[in-house]
Amino acid sequence: MAEILVLVDHADGAVRKPTLELLTLARRLGEPAAVFVGTGSEGAVETLGRFGAQKVYVVDAPEAAEYLVTPSVDALAQIAGTANPAAILVASSFDGKEIAARVAVRLESGLITDAVDVEAGAEGPVTEQSVFAATYQVKAHVTKGTPIITVKPNAATPEEAPATPAVETVSVDFTAGGTKVVSRAPREKSDRPELTEADIVVSGGRGVNGAENFHVIESVADALGAAVGASRAAVDAGWYPHSHQVGQTGTQVSPQLYVAVGISGAIQHRAGMQTSKTIVAINKDEDAPIFDLVDYGVVGDLFKVMPQLEAEINKRK
Repeated sequence: MAEILVLVDHADGAVRKPTLELLTLARRLGEPAAVFVGTGSEGAVETLGRFGAQKVYVVDAPEAAEYLVTPSVDALAQIAGTANPAAILVASSFDGKEIAARVAVRLESGLITDAVDVEAGAEGPVTEQSVFAATYQVKAHVTKGTPIITVKPNAATPEEAPATPAVETVSVDFTAGGTKVVSRAPREKSDRPELTEADIVVSGGRGVNGAENFHVIESVADALGAAVGASRAAVDAGWYPHSHQVGQTGTQVSPQLYVAVGISGAIQHRAGMQTSKTIVAINKDEDAPIFDLVDYGVVGDLFKVMPQLEAEINKRK
């Protein structure tokens, strides 16, 4: 079976969930081979093998921490040039999509971004995407070169398939220059999951009516073990950090459960969450566009509904 290269998304060697999803999808297409760029691969190899990686290419490179995306582009392009994989899978994050696009240019190959599913096909991997603000579902495949595909987080459930991967250390000729990291600041720690990786997201919008009221969103999110999101209106008003914006110009999410609170449902927001498996909306305006796409809707004052919801969730734990 041909190799399917999977770029490992990790934090100092700790493998992130989207990579485990990619390995699960890669097993449908061929033989998963993980590409680890950076330091701290020792602990990652066991995790990657547990989720089906048959081989791990290790590029032990401090350059990965010193420069943005370029080291991963160099590593993927070089390994793909010698391994001749049947496809390359990358997590559909901001960095992931830039890496995938650059590798596609170098390999003169076709690129598909933001896939929500991948299956084997007669002419190579067939992807499913949500397009035009998730109004349509389309299927596509690459017609030139090595298919390079970015996949949205939560597109698949990680499934273990224990293996003992062969580890191959690769020396990469890195491109000179690129965007260099000149300083770092510790990230504010939170017990909440990452927005893009969370199985549940609770988002607040204009109806929250102020930063001081976002605690009602956070309380329910914490009760559910969920990530907190915000609409563009809430972010633009300065009520919540931009990093939590869900929408076409923010982060696109696809959790198992999405709870939209005080969000009208403008197309900009819908484009970022419409592929969620189950959608619940709470809004006092029964004519709000958000109700057109929900699985469950509650018409009511969020400041009355949310405390009752939190109490019921806690009661059932």
